[in-house]
Amino acid sequence: MRIYDISKELFSAEVYPGDPVPFRADFASYNSTPPSVCQVSGIVMGSHSGTHLDAPLHFCPGGRDTENMDLERCIGKCKVVSAESEVAPEQMKKFLSDGTKRLLIKGDVVFGSETAQVMCEADLWCIGVETMTVGTKESQTSVHQILLRHEVVILESLVLAKVPEGEYFLSALPLRMAGGDGSPVRAVLIAE
Repeated sequence: MRIYDISKELFSAEVYPGDPVPFRADFASYNSTPPSVCQVSGIVMGSHSGTHLDAPLHFCPGGRDTENMDLERCIGKCKVVSAESEVAPEQMKKFLSDGTKRLLIKGDVVFGSETAQVMCEADLWCIGVETMTVGTKESQTSVHQILLRHEVVILESLVLAKVPEGEYFLSALPLRMAGGDGSPVRAVLIAE
């Protein structure tokens, strides 16, 4: 068995323009005066910091939050493929023609609304990308709304460069947060 960690380190990861930059502050420290017997930190970050998932609530008022998401969509068999630029609807249909439920795409990709609709029609459960967002500047809102309205989990800011294309077991579970519109995840792929 081989495990691929496909997550970015939280504090060094680039943040989406306008989002808070994550930082950590010590509440108890081995280096304090007097030294503490344990280390305890506080963390401030945005709900979409580092490698994260988008919950339906992110773009759909009344949508599920991270506490109430269908976790089966975030864990299980998945497929890794490669693409570049904007993924056309026909290319997405080929990726999903075998009934894939969880798809991760290596490369600098974005989607338009038609491609997002193809994902929903194919009953895709989870789409993951290496970029910080799934849409172009013009399509970002509509792509998120289409996917999240159909409860397609969106994983963003993955690290797939060292992962060969193929089939894996994915685990990318959100933190259980009431009202959470997104959540950092420790995403891993397991190859048998």
